Amino acid sequence: MMVLGVSTDNSTAHRKFINKYQLPFPLLVDEGGKVASQYGSYGLKKFMGKEFMGVFRHTFVIDAEGRIQAIYRKVKPETHGLEILQNLSKG
Repeated sequence: MMVLGVSTDNSTAHRKFINKYQLPFPLLVDEGGKVASQYGSYGLKKFMGKEFMGVFRHTFVIDAEGRIQAIYRKVKPETHGLEILQNLSKG
Protein backbone atom coordinates (compact mmCIF):
# COMPACT_ATOMS: atom_id res chain seq x y z
CA MET A 1 0.00 0.00 0.00
CA MET A 2 1.16 3.53 -0.75
CA VAL A 3 -0.05 6.79 0.76
CA LEU A 4 0.28 10.08 -1.13
CA GLY A 5 -0.96 13.53 -0.25
CA VAL A 6 -1.87 16.10 -2.90
CA SER A 7 -2.08 19.82 -2.20
CA THR A 8 -2.09 23.07 -4.13
CA ASP A 9 0.59 24.45 -1.79
CA ASN A 10 4.11 24.90 -3.14
CA SER A 11 7.04 22.59 -2.35
CA THR A 12 8.40 24.89 0.39
CA ALA A 13 5.07 24.78 2.22
CA HIS A 14 4.98 20.99 1.77
CA ARG A 15 8.42 20.54 3.34
CA LYS A 16 7.39 22.65 6.35
CA PHE A 17 4.12 20.69 6.74
CA ILE A 18 5.89 17.33 6.44
CA ASN A 19 8.48 18.35 9.04
CA LYS A 20 5.94 19.89 11.43
CA TYR A 21 3.68 16.82 11.44
CA GLN A 22 6.41 14.22 10.76
CA LEU A 23 4.48 12.74 7.85
CA PRO A 24 5.77 9.33 6.75
CA PHE A 25 4.53 9.83 3.16
CA PRO A 26 5.17 12.32 0.35
CA LEU A 27 3.01 15.30 -0.55
CA LEU A 28 2.60 16.00 -4.26
CA VAL A 29 2.52 19.59 -5.51
CA ASP A 30 -0.59 20.53 -7.53
CA GLU A 31 -0.22 24.33 -7.55
CA GLY A 32 -2.69 24.89 -10.39
CA GLY A 33 -5.25 22.49 -8.91
CA LYS A 34 -5.33 20.37 -12.08
CA VAL A 35 -5.19 16.99 -10.32
CA ALA A 36 -7.61 18.10 -7.59
CA SER A 37 -10.03 19.35 -10.27
CA GLN A 38 -9.93 16.00 -12.07
CA TYR A 39 -11.02 14.31 -8.85
CA GLY A 40 -13.75 16.87 -8.09
CA SER A 41 -11.73 18.15 -5.15
CA TYR A 42 -11.18 21.75 -6.26
CA GLY A 43 -13.80 24.43 -6.61
CA LEU A 44 -15.66 27.35 -5.13
CA LYS A 45 -15.49 27.55 -1.34
CA LYS A 46 -17.10 29.94 1.12
CA PHE A 47 -15.62 31.07 4.42
CA MET A 48 -16.73 33.95 6.61
CA GLY A 49 -18.86 35.43 3.84
CA LYS A 50 -16.11 35.31 1.23
CA GLU A 51 -15.93 33.09 -1.84
CA PHE A 52 -12.70 31.72 -3.27
CA MET A 53 -11.35 28.78 -5.24
CA GLY A 54 -9.74 26.10 -3.14
CA VAL A 55 -9.19 22.43 -2.37
CA PHE A 56 -11.78 20.27 -0.63
CA ARG A 57 -10.47 17.74 1.89
CA HIS A 58 -11.20 14.43 0.21
CA THR A 59 -9.58 11.01 0.41
CA PHE A 60 -9.53 8.49 -2.42
CA VAL A 61 -8.54 4.86 -1.92
CA ILE A 62 -7.14 3.67 -5.25
CA ASP A 63 -6.15 0.06 -5.93
CA ALA A 64 -3.03 -1.18 -7.71
CA GLU A 65 -4.85 -1.11 -11.07
CA GLY A 66 -5.77 2.56 -10.60
CA ARG A 67 -9.45 1.98 -9.78
CA ILE A 68 -11.09 4.07 -7.08
CA GLN A 69 -12.26 1.72 -4.33
CA ALA A 70 -13.55 4.29 -1.82
CA ILE A 71 -14.12 8.03 -1.57
CA TYR A 72 -14.28 10.01 1.67
CA ARG A 73 -15.74 13.47 1.11
CA LYS A 74 -16.51 14.57 4.67
CA VAL A 75 -13.06 14.41 6.20
CA LYS A 76 -12.31 15.46 9.78
CA PRO A 77 -8.51 15.86 9.95
CA GLU A 78 -8.39 15.02 13.66
CA THR A 79 -9.85 11.52 13.23
CA HIS A 80 -9.59 10.67 9.55
CA GLY A 81 -6.26 8.84 9.66
CA LEU A 82 -7.59 6.36 12.21
CA GLU A 83 -10.85 6.01 10.26
CA ILE A 84 -8.93 5.07 7.11
CA LEU A 85 -6.71 2.57 8.94
CA GLN A 86 -9.73 0.89 10.54
CA ASN A 87 -11.59 0.64 7.23
CA LEU A 88 -8.58 -0.71 5.35
CA SER A 89 -7.91 -3.35 8.02
CA LYS A 90 -11.51 -4.61 7.60
CA GLY A 91 -10.72 -5.36 3.97
